[in-house]
Amino acid sequence: MKIQIEFPAAGKMLNPNNCSKFDDTSPKGNPSSNSNSKPKVIVIMGATGAGKSKLAIDLASHFPVQVINADSMQVYQGLDVLTNKVRPEEQKGVVHHLLGTVSSNVEFTAKDFRDHAIPLIDEISSRNFLPVIVGGTNYYIQSLVSPFLMDVATEDTEENCLLDPPENEQPCPELKIEQESFDYTYDCLKAIDPVAANRLHPNDHRKVHQYLNLYARFGIPPSKVLQEKTAENWGHVDNSRFDFCFICVDASLSALDPFVDKRVDNMIEAGLLDEVFDIYRSDADYTKGLRQAIGVREFNDFLTCYFHKNEESSDASLSQTWSIETFKQTIQDILYGSCDDERKVLLTAAIDQMKLNTRRLVRRQRRRLQRLQMLFGWEIHYIDVRSSILGDSDETWAAEVVEPAVTIIESFLNRQSCPENARNNSDNIKLKQRDLWSRYICEACGNRVLRGAHEWEQHRQGRNHRKRISRLKRCERMSVN
Repeated sequence: MKIQIEFPAAGKMLNPNNCSKFDDTSPKGNPSSNSNSKPKVIVIMGATGAGKSKLAIDLASHFPVQVINADSMQVYQGLDVLTNKVRPEEQKGVVHHLLGTVSSNVEFTAKDFRDHAIPLIDEISSRNFLPVIVGGTNYYIQSLVSPFLMDVATEDTEENCLLDPPENEQPCPELKIEQESFDYTYDCLKAIDPVAANRLHPNDHRKVHQYLNLYARFGIPPSKVLQEKTAENWGHVDNSRFDFCFICVDASLSALDPFVDKRVDNMIEAGLLDEVFDIYRSDADYTKGLRQAIGVREFNDFLTCYFHKNEESSDASLSQTWSIETFKQTIQDILYGSCDDERKVLLTAAIDQMKLNTRRLVRRQRRRLQRLQMLFGWEIHYIDVRSSILGDSDETWAAEVVEPAVTIIESFLNRQSCPENARNNSDNIKLKQRDLWSRYICEACGNRVLRGAHEWEQHRQGRNHRKRISRLKRCERMSVN
C-alpha cells in the first residue's frame, strides 16, 4: 500500500523578518547548506511532554524553520488529543510536515519515515528554510541519521545486510527452507537463531516475521550478518548525508512524572475518551497503526463494559445509548458524580494505567537517548526544562529553554563541519555495538533480562537493583548468624 503525503503549498512561507539572525554567507542566503558542507538539520528530541513541539515553534522567531514530525503516533490521522498533536492555532504559521497525514490503518515504519523525510529535508532546504525534526520516536530519527539506511534501494536495515551473504561465505543449502511450509513464530526463530531471538520481544511479530523471512530466503542466521555488518554502519552520524544538530529538552523524573500525570488528566478533560470511543472495536488489533498509541488499549475493558451494559438496557433505544453525546454525559457522571459501579472502577484503573505507561515511556525514551550518545557518539545538547514545566511561565521558558537553544543553533549553523570531538573511537563503538547482542539475566531482580553490556551496566547502577542486592546480602548474613 502506498502512503500519500501532501506537501503544503509552496507559497505558505514565514515572515521574512524572522530571518534576521541568520548568517547570510551561504549561497542564496540558504542557512541550511553551503558549497562546502552537508545540508544542516536541527533535531529536537526528548521525553514525551517535555516541550519539543513548543520549542520548535518558538524557534521560528529566530530562524525560518519548517517542522518535520518524527512522532510515530502523530503521523497518523485522528486521535489528535490522545497523541497530543499541535493544534493549528498553536502552530503560529510554522509549516508542519508528516503531522496527521498517514491513514490510521497503515503501518508507518522507520523506513517509511526515512523515505518521506529525506525528500522533505531536501525540499525545505532548497527554499532557504531550516528543517527541524521534532519527535520522541528515536528509532525514526536514527533511521534518518544512519548511513546504513540511506541506501534507498534497501527495504529495511536487516534486509540490506542479507541481500548479499558475508564476504567469502555462501548460503548453506541444508539451512534453506521452503517459505510455504515455514512456521513464522518466535519459537521457530528461537530454535533457528537464539541470538537474534534474544534481541526481540516475543510479541514483535513484524520483526520476527522479517528475520525468519530473511533466513528462509538466504539460509544464514540473521544475527551472524547483523553483528558483522550492522555494527559497522548503524547509528554513525559522521557518515550521514546531512549535518545534524541534536537538542534534547529534558528534566528530572521527579519533575516529569507529576507533569505527565497532569497532562493525562488534561487530555481526559479535552476529550480523549471521545476519540477512543469513536475507534473502539471489540476485536481491535493493538499492535498496528494508531491503536498502538498509549491511551487506546488501556480503555478497552472500560469500553467493553460500557457497551455491554448498554446492550442490556431495555429502557433506552440503541441510538440513544450508543451516541457520543450520551457517552460524554456518562463519562462526566462516572468521573464526577455519585456513580460507584464497575464502570467507575474500570475507568479509574484505565486512567491510572495510562499514566503509568506514559511514565514508563518517558524512561524508555531517556534510556534510548543515553544509548545513542554513549554507543554511537551522538553529540546531544541537553536543555533543562524543569523550571519551565513546573512554573509554566512564558518568561522562564524563553530565558531557560528558547535562548539556550538559539545559541546552540547559531553556533551550529556557523561551523563548516562536525567537530572532531563529536566522534568516538570507531573501534570502541563497534565493540560496544557488537555486545548489544549479549544477554544478561539478573536473578536478584526476578530473572530480569538485559540486552547488551550497556543496558546491563545501567541496570546494575540503578537504585532498585542496588537495594535488592543490599537486601539479599543482609539476608545472607542473618542466615549465617
